[in-house]
Amino acid sequence: MSISIKKRYGTLFLALFILAGFFSLACNAREGPADLVIINGKIATVDENRPDAEALAVRGDIIVAVGSSSDIRPYIGHTTKVLDIKGNFAMPGFIEGHGHLTLLGRSKMELDLTTAANWDEIVSIVKDAVRKARPGEWILGTGWHQEKWDKTPSPSIEGYPSDEALNAVSPQNPVLLTHASGHAIFANARAREMAGVNRETSDPQGGRILRDPEANPTGVFFDGAEGLIRKAYDESLARLTPREAEAHSRQAVNLAVQDCLSKGVTSFQDAASSFKDIDLYKKMAQEQNLGIRLWVMIHEDNQSLASNIGRYRIVDFGDRRLTVRAVKKFMDGALGSHTAWMLEPYSDLPESTGLNVESIQEILDAARLAIKNDFQFCVHAIGDRANRETLDIYETVFKEYPGRKVLRWRIEHAQHLNPADIPRFARLGVIASMQAIHCTSDGPWVTKRIGAKRSEEGAYVWQKLERVGATVMNGTDTPVEDVNPIPNFYAAVTRKLPDGSIFYPDQRMSREEALRAYTINNAYGAFEEDIKGSLKPGKLADITILSKDIMKIPEDEIPGTKVEYTIVGGKIMYQRQ
Repeated sequence: MSISIKKRYGTLFLALFILAGFFSLACNAREGPADLVIINGKIATVDENRPDAEALAVRGDIIVAVGSSSDIRPYIGHTTKVLDIKGNFAMPGFIEGHGHLTLLGRSKMELDLTTAANWDEIVSIVKDAVRKARPGEWILGTGWHQEKWDKTPSPSIEGYPSDEALNAVSPQNPVLLTHASGHAIFANARAREMAGVNRETSDPQGGRILRDPEANPTGVFFDGAEGLIRKAYDESLARLTPREAEAHSRQAVNLAVQDCLSKGVTSFQDAASSFKDIDLYKKMAQEQNLGIRLWVMIHEDNQSLASNIGRYRIVDFGDRRLTVRAVKKFMDGALGSHTAWMLEPYSDLPESTGLNVESIQEILDAARLAIKNDFQFCVHAIGDRANRETLDIYETVFKEYPGRKVLRWRIEHAQHLNPADIPRFARLGVIASMQAIHCTSDGPWVTKRIGAKRSEEGAYVWQKLERVGATVMNGTDTPVEDVNPIPNFYAAVTRKLPDGSIFYPDQRMSREEALRAYTINNAYGAFEEDIKGSLKPGKLADITILSKDIMKIPEDEIPGTKVEYTIVGGKIMYQRQ
């Protein structure tokens, strides 16, 4: 065939494609007016066939048309709500790829320690809380991080404070303060007394109690050891009536949902919920009281999983508000608390390589349970050894079930990798569920923890994973970080630290990669790419509208971007005042 004939046929096919599109729009419009029409926008659809648009139409909770404003006007009827966004930027609703919904809500009900400049300030905050508390009432706080303080407490052990000052301001009220990572807590003497913890208490499996030179607990408990104190707190909660306990949990969920909606999050992948949590989510979804969509990982012990997993596989329940189809386990802790499991010792704590939190055998058994019951499997792994051990488990199970394909098992965080393990993500089809904001939040002290060589080779290596063909997701790990996607998107495209330096710039994402990592990639990581993650006819009308075009404005203007509207299922769930 000659080139001229090819061109003629190409032109003809293009014309037919465009005419087919117009015909489809016209037919769809004749089916009745839309319930919602958005016009005059700059819309990034994340649809490769039509990446940009000005307008879209929604009928019920489904997008029925995407195009120019003139294309969409025929969908406007007397009852149609028309949203003229006047040039603002619209995109698929942000999907939080890894967070903790109930913990986010509870953090709103506790002392906020995220901005405390030092330990002295935290003691002062607790002192004020004790003054307002009832005798014996638990004082709860969250968000402290010793690496972010402006001075090292004195006295201290491994950079952590001892408990004298906290005991002095709260001698009768038990105090439980959760580290920003969630992988350590600080408990005062009264809390330890109620928990029965003393110098004879042994370190539990997967945990460590920080001790002074005389082996006395100093107040800091890492990972598995946290349960020693939390058990005492849970016993106090057990005194609540069932109605009081549910009201407390509902308050936490509602606070978390409102926070998400105000920040443009339409779907939330919950990274460790109990059966009890899921029962509440299901109840709220049935009542149509869940304002966002939840995709949930179950975190329970293996015995409970084996007994209940069949009853808890839930897909698109309650107006597609709730899906439960993953199991979660924890291989290690966190870098900030020296509990990430490393292949080699920490540079700043050479006697330690971190912690293995849940045993390899336990995780292997859970993986087999997941694959037998058609569940995804998600393992928390931050350190390079934790990631290697997790990949080894996945490889073992995949070989045992060679007929099972496209499992989309995930590693949650995949934060520090040995170079030899990076290609294994793509080869095994394992998704790297990462958090860009951890890079810029932790960056100032990462090199101190693991040295320059390990930092450059394997710390937050988004591009290295992309280049081997792995899928990279994005999230915040809230309440470890703010659930707000805007600073997280900024972290992904800049890797800029607070001092203005850039943490290994060759690993930055392009804006297109960062947008996909927060939308369609997250949908793919939950087997939901057919219903969400892009704006195209037939998909759910989950839309976020921003004050600025984050794809085109100068980088340093991105953090100033505001959420104008959050739309879930065609309904406006948040509007900026």
